[in-house]
Amino acid sequence: MCELLGMSANVPTDICFSFSGLRARGGRTGPHKDGWGMAMYRDGHVWAMHDPRPSSDSDLAEVMSKTSLKCDIVISHIRQANVGAVSLPNTHPFSRILWQKTWTYAHNGQLEGSEKLPVGIHQPLGSTDSERAFCWIIEQLTQRFGEQEPELTVLASAITELALQLKDKGVFNMMLSDGAVLYCFCTTKLHWIVRRAPFKKATLSDEDVSVDFQEVTTDKDVVTVIATQPLTNNEEWAQMVPGELCAFQGGEVVFQKKPSP
Repeated sequence: MCELLGMSANVPTDICFSFSGLRARGGRTGPHKDGWGMAMYRDGHVWAMHDPRPSSDSDLAEVMSKTSLKCDIVISHIRQANVGAVSLPNTHPFSRILWQKTWTYAHNGQLEGSEKLPVGIHQPLGSTDSERAFCWIIEQLTQRFGEQEPELTVLASAITELALQLKDKGVFNMMLSDGAVLYCFCTTKLHWIVRRAPFKKATLSDEDVSVDFQEVTTDKDVVTVIATQPLTNNEEWAQMVPGELCAFQGGEVVFQKKPSP
């Protein structure tokens, strides 16, 4: 399985610390050696990078773990290939245009029968079940809402409904963003933590790296990090339940839907 990393913040924030922990799992402390990618939003604009090499060996990943590019939302992914060759077109995250926004998506899991998902004009560029599922989501949202983007609660409920349909096909842990809101859906494993004042020191589980967030933040900062597995060993992470969707904006939870008991 792959691993996911996301961030939502109320002020532009870099992802260096968390990405250093994820990067180590891409071929050194974990088996996810089949490529990595990252998409970063700032004021709704996105820049992205993809590399089919292991993140632990990638010079580009090395640069990103040390470069303080501050952004509002991040989606990152390290791949352990199941469906589709190890190649640039199959490297997450994937992007499509919807409602004049660049939507970005990454997926952890495997889906049975994904080739039967109708995708219309939103055709995959690669050969993964992940990208086809993304194209299907975009197609379904287009058919349901047309050219008018709905308000957040309606949209989040629709995304939850679509994610639950994909959950029925296998494992579907997912991150999706339009640059304003970060939607996270859990089938098996997703954890998150909100960091706010009073900030404390955190230590990575996969690297001998620590940071005292009090030294690099203000009292008004709110930063939420979401990951497949907790990245630090001295903080308490919340674990999402199967079938749960959380939406984050400005570091805060703005929508949360769990399955009925």
